[in-house]
Amino acid sequence: MKIVLSDDALKWFYEEMEAEAGDYIKFFARYGGSSPLHDGFSLGIMKEHPDELAVETELAGVHFYIERRDYWFFDEHDLHVNVDPKLNELVYTYEKA
Repeated sequence: MKIVLSDDALKWFYEEMEAEAGDYIKFFARYGGSSPLHDGFSLGIMKEHPDELAVETELAGVHFYIERRDYWFFDEHDLHVNVDPKLNELVYTYEKA
């Protein structure tokens, strides 16, 4: 499994979350909402140093990762992160690895 970010998504993290080189941004399973993979769970993001990395992608010095405890959420799918240009919000798609 891997994390794939578009150039627009990377720019979004720099602008909206004030990400900078050396930061760690976690994608995690949160209770509530829904996703194409699981009803009752959605994807959250936060700046936080990892405990137990399962997957990591580094772009422009920023580390994007998933913890081992949240790996189940992705159900053997790659996470693709893009931006909806009209809403200026992140869009997640999941592709079977």
